[in-house]
Amino acid sequence: MSPDRSPDRRTVLAATAAVGAASVGAATTTATTATAAGADAGAAGPGTRPPATAQPPSRELRALLGEIDPARIEATVRKLVSFGTRHTLSTQDDPARGIGAARDWILAQLRAYAAASGGRMTAELQSYVQEPAPRVPTATRITNVLATLRGSVTPERVYVVSGHYDSRVTDVMDATSDSPGADDDASGVAVAMELARVMATRRPASTIVFAAVAGEEQGLYGAAHMASRFKAAGTDVQGMFTNDIVGASRADDGTKDPYTIRLFAEGVPTSETPEQAATRRSVGGENDSPSRQLARFVRDTADNPATGMRVRVVYRRDRYRRGGDHIPFLEQGYAAARFTEPAEDFAHQHQDVRVEDGKQYGDLPEFCDFPFIARVARVNAAALWTLAQAPAAPRGARILTAALTNATELVWTRGTEPDLAGYEVVWRETTAPEWTHVIPVGDVTSHEVDLSKDNVFFGVRAVNGAGLRSPVSFPAPQT
Repeated sequence: MSPDRSPDRRTVLAATAAVGAASVGAATTTATTATAAGADAGAAGPGTRPPATAQPPSRELRALLGEIDPARIEATVRKLVSFGTRHTLSTQDDPARGIGAARDWILAQLRAYAAASGGRMTAELQSYVQEPAPRVPTATRITNVLATLRGSVTPERVYVVSGHYDSRVTDVMDATSDSPGADDDASGVAVAMELARVMATRRPASTIVFAAVAGEEQGLYGAAHMASRFKAAGTDVQGMFTNDIVGASRADDGTKDPYTIRLFAEGVPTSETPEQAATRRSVGGENDSPSRQLARFVRDTADNPATGMRVRVVYRRDRYRRGGDHIPFLEQGYAAARFTEPAEDFAHQHQDVRVEDGKQYGDLPEFCDFPFIARVARVNAAALWTLAQAPAAPRGARILTAALTNATELVWTRGTEPDLAGYEVVWRETTAPEWTHVIPVGDVTSHEVDLSKDNVFFGVRAVNGAGLRSPVSFPAPQT
């Protein structure tokens, strides 16, 4: 199909000047650019303005978000704390204490949720024996608990949400002391389990996996096993979120920020090949990895009044000297990111339970903010549900570079979704953190913009009949 040459360069450059004069991240609408349907100031999160690519929540999504229950989340956190310790090296055959008791309870809950799914959801244990390794002195069985909600239209496309159910105290090798792990990370497990409960009765187009993993505190072992299993099976995991330390809104100085959640997303991909690195050095894209596009998608879909949260995207893989269960997925080449509360109180994580100089230490449920965790769950739900219902990000996106021109021709491969309606080209200044312009181009596989590829960054996203947009694909050069 022949490419369109719209808009013309003069109009595009005028729009660019207008964007440059506006605040960073402002949604821009001109005669030649269109914001995503329904994206307006009313869709912004607290104190922010929506990106041009923002997607307002559908009625279906709003109903789903309304079912997320802070009381159920609190009950889950307190139940996990009741097992005394959930250390990876703790007992696995005591019915009341230790990681084995927690494992069995999580599985029973997920099976109860699956019973309401009409056969669409299954729950299982995923186990292996970890041979002696750092922080694992003897061969130890590590078990993930998974619930899989199979997609009804494109089940081969998979999204994963997780929390880790193991816990620790000051000494990472102490497997017997009480280790409540309320914030780190019963809170994240509660998010994944609540999403499983709410989504079990629904029919996502793509498959969603809800996971409670073990071995995180000993070295990300459970998540590494899960990611490697997906990779070995050729599973098309198009996005993974881990929720780790999402339980408290109060910082160590007592200040509270109950309406912000951090999302850590790497730039240069962990799995980047030497050839990909050479291309990136040549044309840029340090801020346009699949994980960064996933993070922008979370902002697009979950930073709005329907969740009540501001998503603060942090351009790092994780915090200093820390790491989470998204990293093994990054190592396998999957897009992944980590949710973490806005400012941590380190007296209430990785600490022995004690009172010292009149101050309570330890990761206890009394320091959790359960309405906050419910809002974090809504952020996850908004992103995951939209990912599962929208088309996949376009494959094979390329910028044609054989001819030296001041126009830009983009090509991509058409998706196979039955409800695919077309595509949009997005662009922004190379210094802008978010996409500022959207150009609807129809159901085509190429489009030419009268604007130099040397001056701005381009992307492509798919749209379905319901108006849901995919994450953006960042095009590679093609000579």
